[in-house]
Formats: sequence, structure tokens, C-alpha cells
Amino acid sequence: MENHAVLTNDAVVLGLLMVTLGAVFWTSRSEHPAFRRFYKYVPALLLCYFIPSLYNTFGLIDGEASRLYFVASRYLLPTTLVLLTLSIDLPAILRLGPKALVMFLTATTGIVLGGPLAVLVFSVVHPETVGGVGPDQVWRGLATIAGSWIGGGANMAAMKEVFGVSDGLFSAMVAVDVLVANVWMAVLLFMAGESKAIDARLGADTSAIDALRAKIEEFQAKHARIPTLNDVMIVAAVGFGATGLAHFGADALAPWIQRTAPALERLSLTSSFFWLVVIATTLGLLLSFTRARELEGVGASRMGSAFLYVLVATIGMHMDIGAVFERPMLFAVGLVWMAFHSTLLLVVGRLIRAPTFYLAVGSQANVGGAASAPVVASAFHPSLAPVGVLLAVLGYALGTYGAWVCGQLMRLASPS
Repeated sequence: MENHAVLTNDAVVLGLLMVTLGAVFWTSRSEHPAFRRFYKYVPALLLCYFIPSLYNTFGLIDGEASRLYFVASRYLLPTTLVLLTLSIDLPAILRLGPKALVMFLTATTGIVLGGPLAVLVFSVVHPETVGGVGPDQVWRGLATIAGSWIGGGANMAAMKEVFGVSDGLFSAMVAVDVLVANVWMAVLLFMAGESKAIDARLGADTSAIDALRAKIEEFQAKHARIPTLNDVMIVAAVGFGATGLAHFGADALAPWIQRTAPALERLSLTSSFFWLVVIATTLGLLLSFTRARELEGVGASRMGSAFLYVLVATIGMHMDIGAVFERPMLFAVGLVWMAFHSTLLLVVGRLIRAPTFYLAVGSQANVGGAASAPVVASAFHPSLAPVGVLLAVLGYALGTYGAWVCGQLMRLASPS
């Protein structure tokens, strides 16, 4: 497909994204009163995500034609996971308690039930939106979104085959998936910036999260020193070396499982990306029990966070705000669906007094998966990124089953 964007060279696009990130960070630390007022209400991380989406929307760049997201998600993401995880205190994460899992499962339930409820609403107010015949029946396409929002891209592709979705309808659903999910991610990033105020109003118990943060900060302070070139190269060697091992393992495991146990595709176990994330996270956790943990003192998590912001920018450049005008009613269905998902999370979160962190990460582990759950988690604190990854991996396992159930319920809810 021809690229009609103004900037088509990925090296130029990367330069633009890096300048944008630099400008956001510089202004967010500025003492100028206007910037201080602005960043009081708008998180810097949100801008790092939203500004590239404007470049894409107005045709300056083409997120779909660019390979930057592929590079960031396959090379920088696993390296980030290793560098953010190697200093983690795994027992402290486990002590966060069951509320994180409760909110994750609530998020999954919100997707499974929200889809058919959205279809029911539009069956009454605008039946044409959720109608169609054969492979173009809208409920079939919506089932692919359920796969994406519970598991990820592999689950979405699986639902396309399971329900026989036409290519034209599937393309529209990809647009709905990306736009609605990214709008929700922007809301979650905003909530992360206001989490202390929200938790205070809800009376949420954040003691376990605060204890984990304090422990990480104490460890950082104890081992912190000005990094030398030798330190930086060792950090890079550990991060990218582990990423190489993760790719090696994923390239071997995924095809082997596909050949020997193809039925496991339903659990995403034939997906190379699934194994890439799992192996990178596992290596990071194993390193946290070794002397490699001391690399945190020379900025391992800072380097990982820098890579993470590059990933955020490449995620943002896939969002096309203008796509909403092409099939606006389908986006309306997606927004109603997401509204039910978020409402259920807020209600359950209020009942169990769950911190905003559990709500945001539980949701994004479903809707965004392993590529963006650690982004939202690290918006609260870099040390919390592995929590997002661990929950996202669980989402891969539930994705196909949950999406299939959701698809059947949407079929029943669709106008005859």
C-alpha cells in the first residue's frame, strides 16, 4: 500500500518522535508558570502518546506504513521488561494481595458482558449499525475486538477465523479497536497522574503499593552511583542479551508447539510474541535474584523507562482520530462497550476499595496487552511495570475463550 504521508523515511520519523519526547520532558520540568499550570492537569506521558497520534491523523506520518512500532515492540519492549524487572522484589509484588487479580478478572468480565449489552442498546436505537448478513454480520466483527481487548492481536486473528469475518468488516473493526482502546488508554494515563487524589476520595488502601515503592527507592538510594561508560555497556549487554535469548526461545518454541500441539493456539501458545514477552519477563525475574539486581544503582530502570517512552510514542502514531468519521456508529458501539467495562471496574473498585493502580493495570492488561500494560503500570512507578506484564500474560490465556463466549452472546443480542 502506497504511503502518502509527508514523512516516509523511518529515520526521519524516529527523529521527529525523539524531538517530541525531548520537548515534552523539557517543558514538563520547566519552571515557567504556564508550563507548570499545564502539567498540573495533563500528564507528560499522555502527551508522549497523544502528540504522535496527531502527526498520524493529519498525515505528517503514516503509523501503519512505518516499521518503528514493530522495532520498538520486538526489540525495545523485551529489553525494557528485563531492565525494569531485574531490580524487582518479587515477594513484595506477591504481597500486593488478591485485589489486583480481582480487578483484572472484573475487567475481563466487563469486556465479555459489555459487548452484548452494547449490541442490545444499538439493536433498539439503531439496528442497522449491528445488522448485516453472512460474513458481514457486525457481531462477528465485534467478536474480533473482544479477542483483542481480552488477549491481544493473536486472539483477534483467531476470532476472525473462528467466526468467518469478511476482510472489509475486519478492517473496520481494527480501526474501532485501535481508536477506542487508545482513547481509553489516554484516560488511564490521566487517572495515573491523579491517582493520589482519586485513591484519597475512594478511601483505597494503597499501603502495599506504597511499601513496594519505598522498598525500591531505598534499594536505588543504597546502590546509586554515577554510571560510567562501563556500567552503561553492561546494562545494555544484560538488557539486549536477554532480549536476544528471548527471541531465540520464542522462535524455537512457537513453531514447535504449532507442529506438535496445534490445539494450543487457542491459548496463544503458538504466538512468538507471547513467548517473547514471557521469556523476557522470566529472565528479568531470575536476574532479580542475582547480583545483576545491583545494576539498578547505575540506572537500569532509567534506561528501560527511556525505551518505554519510545514505545509509547510508536503506539500513539498508530492512532488516527479521523477514522471515527468513516464509520461513526461502529465507534459509538465501541465507546458504549468500553463505558460498560469502565463502569463495572469503578463499581467493583469502589466496593473493595481497590487502588487506582489495580483498576488501571487490570483494565490495560486486558485491553492493551503486554505492549501497553507496563506503560500504564510504570506511569504509577517504574518498579510496578512487571505487575502489568504478569497480568497481560494471563490475558493471553483467557483471550480466546472469553472472546468466543462474548461473540456467542453478541450473536444472541443482534437483531434477527
